[in-house]
Amino acid sequence: MAFRHRGKHGKQATDEEQNLPFFTRQPRSSPDVEATLDRIKSHNGVFGVIVVNTEGIAIRSSLDNPTTQLYLWHCQHLIDLARHAIRDIDPTDDLKFFRVRSKKNELVIAPDKGFTVIALQSVHSTS
Repeated sequence: MAFRHRGKHGKQATDEEQNLPFFTRQPRSSPDVEATLDRIKSHNGVFGVIVVNTEGIAIRSSLDNPTTQLYLWHCQHLIDLARHAIRDIDPTDDLKFFRVRSKKNELVIAPDKGFTVIALQSVHSTS
């Protein structure tokens, strides 16, 4: 007997979902979530959006799988480091949002209790 993955609310995954790798399976979501992700992706310079669940698995991504996994691995380390720094300063505080900017790109990271949203955008030079 083959193991069948369960979708949202314990419903059995469709055959199409079952054949996808676990890290690209997309749970059924509300139109509000999709609208929010579309709105983020429509901002000028945004080239990727990743939504990560509490287990560190990408449940939504507009990037290819190797790129998604690379960003996830590095961003998780940044999130852990930033969260520890905030809690070392004030144990009652928690990380809500942060940005990391390089010469070319910017990571906008919003960790939450249920999921983390990572937006990747190009930095446009004004000089």
